[in-house]
Amino acid sequence: MNSCGLFSEDVGSFFRSPVREIFKKVDLNSIYSFAGGYPSAETFPLEEIRQTISEVIDKYGAKAFQYGATQGVMELREAVAERYGVPVERVQITSSSQQGIDVCTRVLVDPGDVILTSSPSYLGALQSFRSYRADIRGVRHHNDLEAYRLAYEEELSRIREEGKKVKFLYMIPDFQNPSGESLTLQERRMLVALAREHGFLIVEDSPYRELRYEGEHIPTMYSLAPDHVIHLGSFSKIFAPGFRLGWAIAHPEILDKIYVCKQSLDLCPPILDQYVAAEFLRSGRLDENLKKSIDLYRGKRDLLLDQLGKHMPAGVTWTHPEGGLFLFLTMPEGFDAVKFYDEALEAGVAYVAGEFFHPDGSGKNTMRMNFSFMSGQRIIEGVELLAKLLSRLPSCAE
Repeated sequence: MNSCGLFSEDVGSFFRSPVREIFKKVDLNSIYSFAGGYPSAETFPLEEIRQTISEVIDKYGAKAFQYGATQGVMELREAVAERYGVPVERVQITSSSQQGIDVCTRVLVDPGDVILTSSPSYLGALQSFRSYRADIRGVRHHNDLEAYRLAYEEELSRIREEGKKVKFLYMIPDFQNPSGESLTLQERRMLVALAREHGFLIVEDSPYRELRYEGEHIPTMYSLAPDHVIHLGSFSKIFAPGFRLGWAIAHPEILDKIYVCKQSLDLCPPILDQYVAAEFLRSGRLDENLKKSIDLYRGKRDLLLDQLGKHMPAGVTWTHPEGGLFLFLTMPEGFDAVKFYDEALEAGVAYVAGEFFHPDGSGKNTMRMNFSFMSGQRIIEGVELLAKLLSRLPSCAE
């Protein structure tokens, strides 16, 4: 086929997800996979879901299989609004949190507009931003609050000098993907103050927020500035990703633009799935299952941290997430996680190179590791294998 001249200019901005490319190459169950962000299938409450689907069909009949409102069925919007303490007119149901990211970018960003984000940041968001030809500026985290603020001020000053406009700051404040780290309350307040001062929005992506294993809950950025923050949530990590449901909480003026945009994307989120999620949430089954999921993931996180401490060579460090599904490894300078990947995969262990999460392509000596997907025994065996492979390299040798 001669496709010359057929594709749009946007196609040149697409890039393949390295995670999805792994899935194409291998069966995740045949290797030690720390690569994906898959929840454990053990957390899927199959019997309760079967029962809830039956109840939904009895209750709603054919309505559960018909088209529905673009904003989402009222039953689910009300359930989300009640759970998070917001007016129902500020709730829009999305077909996954990923759609929430994409539609926010679509309605807010023109080619060349600046999106601020952390460095590293979520790969799926970076894919979406690039597809709309945004100018992505990553800012590294600093443990010192004043240094962190100055890093943003310096980037904002550069952007002004270039004559560009920041449309929004994209942030995962709770158990970030890929690092697993969280923003303090002081850091959240600082970023909200910058958004107000410089006139940009904040897109707060919170798919992992309810998966906390230790420490105190920190207020959302949305709660600090409801008119300046778009809060995105998802059922994928707290219920089941196969339902492909998420939500956006924002000012009604913003949601109206998202509503119109979504009409041309999917007309409406999946109706049966919405009714099931609404019933599951309101019946208390979601919270009951969430407690079990948290206990399971806490144990897996603790096991991974323990095994890293036992087996990783000197010079390798890692984050200690208080929740979520990931932690981040940093190897000595000179290590290249992309170049090392094929060797690791051939040996039977997979991870995601940290370079892909950095907007500027830095972070070559980092990798993301997931602890939710594999069993405890496979976590133990996978860490031992990865540590042995790393120990053979001059940059990681003791």
